[in-house]
Amino acid sequence: MTKLHSFHRLRVVRVAIEIRIQEADFSVAAEWEGLRARSAGGMGAVASFVGLVRDRGADSPVTGLYLEHYPGMTEDSIGTIIAEAEARWNLQDIVVVHRVGLLEPGAQIVFVQVAAGHRADAFAACEFVMDFLKTAAVFWKREDSGEAQRWLEASPGDRSRVDDWHAEER
Repeated sequence: MTKLHSFHRLRVVRVAIEIRIQEADFSVAAEWEGLRARSAGGMGAVASFVGLVRDRGADSPVTGLYLEHYPGMTEDSIGTIIAEAEARWNLQDIVVVHRVGLLEPGAQIVFVQVAAGHRADAFAACEFVMDFLKTAAVFWKREDSGEAQRWLEASPGDRSRVDDWHAEER
């Protein structure tokens, strides 16, 4: 009697993750080309987000935005956000670039790029990562308005978006 064995190949996809905290500006085109170079053709969708420094705050013109971070702690906090995104969606590549230092209005401040097999996963994970960067990543942000300066916290709207993600977990 011959025994037939059924073997199932388990496809383990390792998510490529890159987290960079930097003073220098970034190139969206270079980030896109980097993703294409890493891609083996299995990616079906890429969603990205670029955040810019606004020229107006809640009640006055903004002359600059200053961001501080704690090296190591900031990257770890972003890594935790990405790990949660990986647990929720089938992802293949994630890049987060966040600038620090003094940035002028119109400057690029953050870049999030997520690649997945399908667009729903890419869109949802990109939005998730950005929402949590606004509330859970370890950054201190100071808004400058001429002579006045004020430290910023996550807005009620940002907190509400994160609460909505937590509600989906239940």
